[in-house]
Amino acid sequence: MTRVPLSVLDLSPISEGSTAGQALRNTLDLARQAEEWGYERYWVAEHHFVAAASSSPAVLIGLIAAATNKIRVGSAAVQIGHHTAASVVESFGTVDAVYPGRIDLGIGRSGQRRAEALAGKDVPEPEHTEKIVDGILFPKPFQSGKLILSERLLASGEVLQQPGAQAPDFDEQLGDIVDFLRGEFTTSSGVPLTATPGAGADVQLWLFGSSGGQSAQVAGARGLPFVANYHVSPGTTLDAVEAYRAAFVPSAVLDEPYVVVSADAVVAESDSDAQYLASSFPQWVHSIRSGHGAIAYPDPKTAVPLTPEQQALVQDRVDTQFVGSAATVAEKLDGLQKATGASELVVTSVAHGHADRVRSYELLGKEWGLPRLRV
Repeated sequence: MTRVPLSVLDLSPISEGSTAGQALRNTLDLARQAEEWGYERYWVAEHHFVAAASSSPAVLIGLIAAATNKIRVGSAAVQIGHHTAASVVESFGTVDAVYPGRIDLGIGRSGQRRAEALAGKDVPEPEHTEKIVDGILFPKPFQSGKLILSERLLASGEVLQQPGAQAPDFDEQLGDIVDFLRGEFTTSSGVPLTATPGAGADVQLWLFGSSGGQSAQVAGARGLPFVANYHVSPGTTLDAVEAYRAAFVPSAVLDEPYVVVSADAVVAESDSDAQYLASSFPQWVHSIRSGHGAIAYPDPKTAVPLTPEQQALVQDRVDTQFVGSAATVAEKLDGLQKATGASELVVTSVAHGHADRVRSYELLGKEWGLPRLRV
């Protein structure tokens, strides 16, 4: 059976009792092994002020590229509202200059502009009901408005930008990035500027989104590949994919839509072993969904059970995490690929123990039939 390519999404999670330094060393170790096992790409997320060590994607991507040989390395995704187009192109152009043809520049919207738009407004309840497609649950969408307006997230946005700065429109900023990469950027006053490094960089542009909103529509309109975040917002994944395909216009990059869909997965030798490793996932997701920010990944041995109210806040994420033996999880991923028509899947596997996380990817890669690298 021929399956779509499989890639890795790593948050460089800091486990309870560990450190950021160890989390980064774990990322480099996992990247080396993921390359050997035949994974297509190794992407790192951008998160700030939480127990994840991936706050500076370009720096971390450079470290991963140096530690590996062929695997594509990229961001999933740079939160564009916290950066200028010039700084993004220069940082990724720097890495590409040393490791040409291996770098993916994944871009997503930060929550800052949406928070500004929602401030002082009532946030409507999502209208969708849950559905099951090809055996895969697409739950009722999580109402993220209160999370976006949380005091902590708003404060984070303030510190990640210069005082008084406002994030530009997403499509406009993306256009500036494209122009810088092509070496065609000109300021509003007509002054041409060339990013060095950056102009002519051989990076692949990707857009990430969790809904059928601007990110999906812009990705389609510009003919760029799109990543739908099932692992973040499973209830709106189908909307995101549909909006992207509906907006798609062939480009110099793509003749037809290219969709990657993400998934949370934990694989172990048996279903019961995997379920134990994933038993502290609800506590971790609750720390995110409650607006406090991701805590250090809890140890299943000591994790305190959630209250019914807390559990309800995270149930959609728990129900859509693929947990079990390699055969069990591969069957779920097959269903997700069929339901979304994904051209590629990207898996994020989080566990308290680094060895367990590494083993999860190893078992899944073997079951998926990935071509192992000859060393």
